[in-house]
Amino acid sequence: MAELTCFKAYDIRGQLGTQLNEDIAYDIGRAYGEFLQPETVVVGGDARETSEALKNALAQGLMDAGTHIIDLGLAGTEEIYFATSHLGIDGGVEVTASHNPIDYNGMKLVSKGSRPIGNDSGLLDIKRIAGEAPWREGRLESDRPKGRYQQKDLLVPYVEHLMSYIDTAKLKPLKLVVNAGNGAAGHVVNEIERQFAAANVPLTLIKIFNDPDPTFPNGIPNPLLPENRASTANAVKEHGADMGIAWDGDFDRCFLFDERGEFIEGYYIVGLLAAAFLAQKPGSKIIHDPRLTWNTIDVVNQSGGVPVMSKTGHAFIKDIMREQDAIYGGEMSAHHYFRDFAYCDSGMIPWLLIAELVSVKEASLSSLVEQRIAAYPSSGEINQKLSNPEQSIANVLSHYEKDAELIDRTDGISIEFSQWRFNLRKSNTEPVVRLNVESRADHALMEAKTKELIALLSD
Repeated sequence: MAELTCFKAYDIRGQLGTQLNEDIAYDIGRAYGEFLQPETVVVGGDARETSEALKNALAQGLMDAGTHIIDLGLAGTEEIYFATSHLGIDGGVEVTASHNPIDYNGMKLVSKGSRPIGNDSGLLDIKRIAGEAPWREGRLESDRPKGRYQQKDLLVPYVEHLMSYIDTAKLKPLKLVVNAGNGAAGHVVNEIERQFAAANVPLTLIKIFNDPDPTFPNGIPNPLLPENRASTANAVKEHGADMGIAWDGDFDRCFLFDERGEFIEGYYIVGLLAAAFLAQKPGSKIIHDPRLTWNTIDVVNQSGGVPVMSKTGHAFIKDIMREQDAIYGGEMSAHHYFRDFAYCDSGMIPWLLIAELVSVKEASLSSLVEQRIAAYPSSGEINQKLSNPEQSIANVLSHYEKDAELIDRTDGISIEFSQWRFNLRKSNTEPVVRLNVESRADHALMEAKTKELIALLSD
């Protein structure tokens, strides 16, 4: 039995050649088909050089297990989510490594209703069957006839669905810089632009790095890294734009820049979107993660909503979104989840909503967030490599627990005091801890406590 190290807790990611290749992709497709016995599955791939070949091998494995294939071609992860629900089919697979290095690729798997397939919902079974690969020794013949293959273009209905989240009549003349990072977002940007023009929407899109390019000449699309933000920030300033938007490779996350080219932490965008949804549907539930919470809880309470905390990670949030029938959920990492999008995350819906918000409020993006940033200044996520993360977290806990007003273990440890709080959690994939600190309207305190925690972790 082969040891498949590309399987992670909620997706598949691995180095090309050693951890992931076309044979392994075939086995994953075959195992998905044999285990779930789906009638029809949609597939798509990002802009990476190997995505097309891996997708074809995956599709072949699925078809040999008796599954029909609908191939979207170049597509982002959320296009797979949309297609799975829109077509009412049994599942979907996006071939993507998102923001990983150029020598990586991977897959994100969903079942019927666009539900994520993770370790607790079938991924371990798919891993086991793919590792055994009994079909390679002639020990397994599918009892279903070979599946059929077809290509389908759902770009127009998908973008029409995106547009349903806003009232285009409310949009004022705005100039937006949009940076696809040479990933998979460009074709969606082009269709949004076309539909804007057809409806006489006065938004101007200034496109940079819009064409897919597997060599990523402008760097791997990952705007979470500060060094990858300059191109968007500079274009906003150069064009006098009202806002900048940048995406990662499979555009399931979007990152926003204000009219000055300043990067806005995803944490404060969660509050903006929560308030916007609650203005339409007061009393709704809003899901948030435990890393930074005070601003979101305050905004949701003020807006007449119900804040609900979830463990960090898309599978946890999607489960709680469904369980609570929440209208919206957001993570500080720029993942935003929507009830009407099969409870899935989208990197396209948030910026459309924010453009509408800026238009309706007749206010700049910076002015919409500056009061919230001042009320709850935060450190942003700080990652620290440690030889023994568990021991380091235990040391921090013992240092602070006697004076803490609240200790929560939803995800790592969250420790709260009257004027400041922090969350410290271990990465699932690497020997690092992730630290987030915030305070109540005291930037100096937040900075001092952040330094104090970093020093404790370094001991």
